[in-house]
Amino acid sequence: MAPIIRILLRYVSLPLLALGLILPEEQQALIAGPQLVEWLGTGLGLVASMVAEGWYWGARRFGWTK
Repeated sequence: MAPIIRILLRYVSLPLLALGLILPEEQQALIAGPQLVEWLGTGLGLVASMVAEGWYWGARRFGWTK
């Protein structure tokens, strides 16, 4: 999952770099930072599980599981 997160960070940081809000060195540190990638991986995992559970709850509530 880390390569996908690094690709997402690259595309998210590109507009910040283009607008001059961050320097190229900061962009490289952002993309290569293992701690940030770990936090985002954990966060995305939590969000994905919440979305799946919410979808299942909605399906049971509206009778889509029968």
